[in-house]
Amino acid sequence: MITKRIIPCLDVKDGKVVKGINFVGLKEVGDPASLAKQYYEQGADELVFLDITATHEHRDTMVHIVEKVAEQVFMPFTVGGGIRTTDDIRSILRAGADKVSLNSAAVRNPQLLSDGARMFGNQCIVLAVDGRRRQSGDGWNVVINGGRIDTGIDAIEWIKDGVNRGAGEILLTSMDADGTKAGYDIPFLKAVRNAVHVPVIASGGCGSLAHFAQVFEEDAADAALAASLFHYGELTVKEVKEYLKERGIPVRL
Repeated sequence: MITKRIIPCLDVKDGKVVKGINFVGLKEVGDPASLAKQYYEQGADELVFLDITATHEHRDTMVHIVEKVAEQVFMPFTVGGGIRTTDDIRSILRAGADKVSLNSAAVRNPQLLSDGARMFGNQCIVLAVDGRRRQSGDGWNVVINGGRIDTGIDAIEWIKDGVNRGAGEILLTSMDADGTKAGYDIPFLKAVRNAVHVPVIASGGCGSLAHFAQVFEEDAADAALAASLFHYGELTVKEVKEYLKERGIPVRL
């Protein structure tokens, strides 16, 4: 049986890890390299690092931080934010990342997914999708630029297209759930799970041990990502995994 993965997420702004609710009201919570090391020692399966306000001007800083984090951890490590070209992908992988996460740039230039997968392999390309339920309630739209722009693109159709272009994994963030601690967006996750056959990482809304269990017991995701719960020391990765194991959910201890 394939083990379920627990993935801490570092949202980085100006070189520091930050956390907010629905992507606003950001508070600084620490240094990326030291938090990465802490999560590695707790037994995290992977790490996701998102430069949430990345622009081209910050590119060198980001590569420098990626190198620092890569020195601290010996587990798969995904980096996203401001990656717009295959050269950007190459520089991030060279700095020590195992995978890159493409979000707004892929929406603006879907060819980046195809080129990235062809040049570096599907396993390196994670399609990150921030989605929000439409007001009509009949599905979800893709939102970009940290949740600020609703593209009007149907999220499920976009994910299918992204996988066809070569994305090897989906990182799905529910903007409705993000930062609320009310639980993962199970209907959204299941809709994606039913649409594609690549691993899905659940992101947005986790607030308790029960939420981790729910997303796996309902077979809504292959991995669960969380940020503030871990950053503020409410839970450790080890505690989450021990809880899941007690519930009969396969995890790597």
